[in-house]
Amino acid sequence: MVSIDKAVVARLKRNGKNFEILVDCEKALEFRKGKNISLYDILASDIIYKDNRKGERVSESDLMAVFKTTDVYEVVKIILKDGEIQIKKEIRDQERGEKLKKIINLIHRNCVDSKTGLPHPQQRIESAIEEAKARVDENKSAEEQVDQIVDKLRVIIPIKFETKRIELIIPAKYSGASFRVLKNYGKLLKSEWRNDGGLDVVIEIPAGIIDEFFSQINGICHGEVGSKILS
Repeated sequence: MVSIDKAVVARLKRNGKNFEILVDCEKALEFRKGKNISLYDILASDIIYKDNRKGERVSESDLMAVFKTTDVYEVVKIILKDGEIQIKKEIRDQERGEKLKKIINLIHRNCVDSKTGLPHPQQRIESAIEEAKARVDENKSAEEQVDQIVDKLRVIIPIKFETKRIELIIPAKYSGASFRVLKNYGKLLKSEWRNDGGLDVVIEIPAGIIDEFFSQINGICHGEVGSKILS
């Protein structure tokens, strides 16, 4: 277990009640990201508090009422997954930086300039985020924050979410390799295998990655793919 003097608070408020545990900041964040880390190594103690500063523990009846279990470690997992983790400044700055890069990439891929229909360069998106004073929340995923940040960017740059529907006619000799790639790029609206083993597809992809998409597909098919942008 981590020493208490080096621990931070992870807190979850649910059903009007407060649940707090003392944890190793770095390991708690890694656990939240899906890494296989022992709860013993994360915790400073196996006590769940309603106020750790006062040393007030949560009762078993409250645990049962809110979480339907009195198993401390099951509740700890929920707090680590859904609660707020008190993050040290240097880690918080690093987390925000990494999350900002993810948000910029998501906006670049999923949005276009509403005047030209072209993707905004990533540097322009980053500058607009700074100008709009849009705050990146290290406790939320990048995906959860994109809509809110794009709303703020609209007063700085012309921007909108946009998708493209593309029809592809893929020769049989490239259909298998192409199909595996297509599933990673967007939503397959139509997928029909022809008698000759070829593949007819209609796919919906984020407008910002259309050049990347065509480059990938043409590379696989050596330019022998038929394509048409439907909308």
